[in-house]
Amino acid sequence: MGPAPSHTSLKPDEQDFLDGLIRKFQGRPGMLLGILEAVQEKHPNRYLPAEVLEYLAARTGIPGSQVCSVATFYALFNLRPQGEHSVCICRGTACHTRGSRTLLERVKLQLGLRGDGEDEGSADKVSATTADRKFTLRTVACFGQCALAPVVEVNHNILGHVNERALAREINALRENRDETH
Repeated sequence: MGPAPSHTSLKPDEQDFLDGLIRKFQGRPGMLLGILEAVQEKHPNRYLPAEVLEYLAARTGIPGSQVCSVATFYALFNLRPQGEHSVCICRGTACHTRGSRTLLERVKLQLGLRGDGEDEGSADKVSATTADRKFTLRTVACFGQCALAPVVEVNHNILGHVNERALAREINALRENRDETH
């Protein structure tokens, strides 16, 4: 391992966690992917902070540009804090023809994301988190579950043949469960 960056804003326990991951994955194929996945899974907002990426680059000797390239290439990695709950809507052809755009618009309204999302580039590519960080709404090109179209993933559970009413119920149930546990 390389020297720890002197300018890091990471706490000693965070550095220890990262150093442990580096030792665990050192020399294994896919080392960087494994480390990034473990970091994101442990982070309370399920994302990869910039200072973590910088630290990993310095400690592993992997160029920072390569670390950032991996973190931005794979859709499973997030560079911004994510909501407590995730809703991901498929925008593939089969899902589109079976109404996923309507589902997307309905969820945006239900969550109060009226076109003010963080990364909204178009109606088909969305990545936005509610102001209270309770929900993150995203789209994907395809889940590969076309026979179940339209497909929505809610908190990493794939739902098939989803309609507006069923999706609204799912989101409301998450809100109710959250209110009961907090």
